[in-house]
Amino acid sequence: MANYIKDIREKVGHMPLIMVGVGAAYIKEGKVLLQERADTGGWGLPGGYMEYGESIEQTLKREFKEDAGLEIIDYKFLKNFDQEFFKYPNGDQTQVLTPFYLVTKVKEGKPQFDPHETSRVDFFDFNDLPEIHFDSHKRILTYLHDIL
Repeated sequence: MANYIKDIREKVGHMPLIMVGVGAAYIKEGKVLLQERADTGGWGLPGGYMEYGESIEQTLKREFKEDAGLEIIDYKFLKNFDQEFFKYPNGDQTQVLTPFYLVTKVKEGKPQFDPHETSRVDFFDFNDLPEIHFDSHKRILTYLHDIL
């Protein structure tokens, strides 16, 4: 199914949905890679929702490529986040189960992100982050800073 989430939303409107998402952080020289989201204009970590038929690994690699513009070569699991609630500007509501990963190696090259997903990407020091759009991303960044 090419657009599972859109198809579901057409049927249920804005009602709360429990969804599976995947998130990832790539840290280089002590700085974390963030994306400026094209939909909200806010900054956050790369990641997104699983499409029907995908595995977690496929979702991780696809979303990281779309959002950060980089191809993942190696990664490791860090933690499941399951108390993440979102209300989008259009009124859609979700609770998201998010397996979260640390990307340890990417294919070198200039980021080639999807401009429908991301306006730009940049590395930031944990002590000098831009305004982070989602509260859950703020919690995850605090978690990352504490464990690294």
